[in-house]
Amino acid sequence: MKKSVPKLPSPKKLWRIWLESQSPRRPILRWSSTDKLGLLMVCLLVAIFSSYKLLAVPDLKPGDIAQFNEIAPKDAIVIDTQALREKKQDLKESVVQVIDKNKSNNLEKIVLKKIKQIVILKTNSFEVGIDEINLTNSEKIWLLNVSDIEWEEWKQEIKKASEKMLSQGIINTLALDQLNEASSLQLIDLGKKDSPNRSLGAKILSSSFHQKSNLKVDELRTNQLLKNLINQEDLNTIKVKEGSLISKKGEIISSQEFDVLEHFSKVSRSPRPIKWLITFSEALGSCGLLLLIMRREEPRLQARHGLLSLTLLFVVQLTKDWLGPLASPMQLILPPTLLLSQGIGTTTSLAWMAAASLIWPTSLNGSNDEIRLIIACVAGSFVAFLGRRMRSRAQVLQIAVFIPFGALLGEWFIFNQVIQVNNDEINNLSFDPNFLFNETLIISAILMVTILIIPILENTFGLLTRARLMELADQERPLLRRLSREAPGTFEHTLTILSLAEEGARVIGADVDLIRTGALYHDVGKLHAPNWFIENQKDGINPHEEIKNPYKSADILQAHVDEGLKLARRYRLPSPIADFIPEHQGTLKMGYFLHKARESDPSASEKRFRYKGPIPHSKETGILMLADGCEAALRALDSSSSDKEACETVRKIIQSRQIDGQLKESSLTRAEIEIILRAFVSVWRRMRHRRLKYPSFNSR
Repeated sequence: MKKSVPKLPSPKKLWRIWLESQSPRRPILRWSSTDKLGLLMVCLLVAIFSSYKLLAVPDLKPGDIAQFNEIAPKDAIVIDTQALREKKQDLKESVVQVIDKNKSNNLEKIVLKKIKQIVILKTNSFEVGIDEINLTNSEKIWLLNVSDIEWEEWKQEIKKASEKMLSQGIINTLALDQLNEASSLQLIDLGKKDSPNRSLGAKILSSSFHQKSNLKVDELRTNQLLKNLINQEDLNTIKVKEGSLISKKGEIISSQEFDVLEHFSKVSRSPRPIKWLITFSEALGSCGLLLLIMRREEPRLQARHGLLSLTLLFVVQLTKDWLGPLASPMQLILPPTLLLSQGIGTTTSLAWMAAASLIWPTSLNGSNDEIRLIIACVAGSFVAFLGRRMRSRAQVLQIAVFIPFGALLGEWFIFNQVIQVNNDEINNLSFDPNFLFNETLIISAILMVTILIIPILENTFGLLTRARLMELADQERPLLRRLSREAPGTFEHTLTILSLAEEGARVIGADVDLIRTGALYHDVGKLHAPNWFIENQKDGINPHEEIKNPYKSADILQAHVDEGLKLARRYRLPSPIADFIPEHQGTLKMGYFLHKARESDPSASEKRFRYKGPIPHSKETGILMLADGCEAALRALDSSSSDKEACETVRKIIQSRQIDGQLKESSLTRAEIEIILRAFVSVWRRMRHRRLKYPSFNSR
C-alpha cells in the first residue's frame, strides 16, 4: 500500500490555529473585505514612506537637512563646485564658433536667387514682379545698358565677395547699414563706391545676409577654452582634515559640504533597489505583525482600532520624512504609545512601539540616535504599562510630566557618565543639556495635548480608556440617576449584581473596571416599563397576571434589551459597555412564560420564548450573566444557610447556563468558573452576615 503524503495546512488554517492558541474558546470578530482593503492600503502607505528615498537619485543634495554627523575619514582637497559654476557663468559668453558649411551653402543660394530676381525685373522692364532690392534709377539704367560680358564679370565679383564674407563668418545681429558697408568694401574692384554696379552688388549681399548667420558653436573647443580661462585664474578649493566634522545632523547641507560628502562617496547617485525592497518588506511586515498581535490579544478587536494603530504609524513616518533628523524618537513614539495604552491595551501599545522602532532610520555614523531611540523605548514601555492602569486623567497627566523628565535624567547620565568618557568620536560632538531640557518640555506638552484629544478619539474610534470607564461608572450620571429614580428596585438589583460580578472578575484577573461599568448599565432598558419587572412592583400588583398573555409578557422582557440598546445609542455609551445589555441575557429561555404558554398550547415554540442574544463574547459579559442568574437565588437563601448550600445553588445555575450553551464563546474555562462560583459565595456571605443582638433597655 502506498503511504499517503500528509497535507500541509493552508495559511488561513494556520492563522486560525495561531489566533486560537491562547484560548480556543474565544470568538473571533471577522472583518469585512472593505475593512481589510483599507488596512492594506494604510500598510502600503507606511511601507512606501519608509523606503521611497532609497530609490531617489541622488539621495542627497545641497539644501537638504543632514541626516547624520559625518566625519572626514582622511585629509583631502576638494574643488568648490559652486565657485566653479559662478566662474563658468561669468565666462558663458566665451564660446568658440566655427563656419557651418550647410548654412553657408544656403546663404550662397539666396544670393543667386536675388540675382535671378534682378534678371526677371530687367526682362520685364521693371514693370512686373516685386522690387525687393529697391533699385535706384541709375541702377536701372546700368542694368538696361550692361553687356553680357560685363554682366558675367559682375556676377563673378558678387560670388567672390559672398565667398569671402561667408568664410569670415556672418552674424545675425549686425545692422543692415553696417552689413551694406562691409559688402561694398568687398566689391571695391567694381569701381567707385557710388557707382551703380557696386551699390547694386552691395544691396544684393547685405539683403541676403541680413539677420542670418553661418556660424555654429563648437562645444569641444568651447569647453577647452573655458578650462584654459578657468586655469588662468586661482581655482577655489576646500581643504579637509581627517576627523573633522563635514556635516552636522539637523543642519542644512551647504554646497561646500555637499562637495566634500560627494568626494568621500557619501552621496548615492544610483537607486538601491535591493535595500529598498528590504526596507519596504520590513515596514510592511511590521504593520502586518502589529495587526496579528492585536488580533491575537483581542480577537473581538474592531477594524477601526487596527486602522487607528496603522494611521498613527503612518503619521509618525510622514512626520519623520518631513522633519528628517530633527524628528525626536521620544516626541513621536511616546504620545501614540500613551494613546493606544489608554484606549486599547498594553500589549497593543508595546507592539506598536516595537513596529515604530523597527522602521526608525538610524545610523552609527557619529550619531546618538540609537541611544535616544533605546531611551524612548524604555520610556514608552513605562507609558504602556502605566497608561492602562491609570484610572483618572489626573493620573495620566502625572505620566506626561514624570516620564519625560525621567528620560531626560537617563539620557543625561548615559551621555555624560558613560559614552563621552569612553568614546572619543561621540565626545567630539556637541551635547547641549539646554536642548535636551527644552525637548523634554516639548514632549510633556505633546503628551498633554494627546491627553486632551483622547476624548475626541474615544468617540471617533470607539476607544474605552480607564478614565472614561470611571466617568461612566459615576452614579450621578443622568441615565443612572434616572434608573435609580424611576426603577429603584432595578437599581438595587444592579448594585447587588455589580458586587457579585466585580468580585468574580477580580479573582480571575478579568477587567474589573469594565465589568463594573457594564453592570451599572446592563438593565437600563427596564426604564421603558419598570412596573413590569418584579423588583419594581409595589403592593403585589403584577401586570403580567392581569394580561395573562405569556407571548406579550415575553415580548416585554425582550423589549428591555431592545430599549436598552436604544438608550445606549442615545446616551452614546461605548460599544464594549453597550454589549453588556444583550449579552447578559444571551439567548436564555424565559422558562416561566414558556411554561404558561404550554399550559394552553403544548406545541408552543421554545424559540419564541428565548432572548435574541447574542450570547456572551467576553469573560466580562459571561461573568455578568452568571451574576445576574445567581443574584435572585442567593438572595432567596436563608441567613442560616451554609456555604455548601450556597455553592450548590450557584453551581446548578451555572451548569444550566453551560448546558444551554450560553458560555461557549465567553472564553471562561472550567477552572475560572469554579473560582467565580466561590467568589459569588464569598460576596453572599458578606451580604448576609449575622449581626449581634443588642440588649434593650426599658426606660423608667
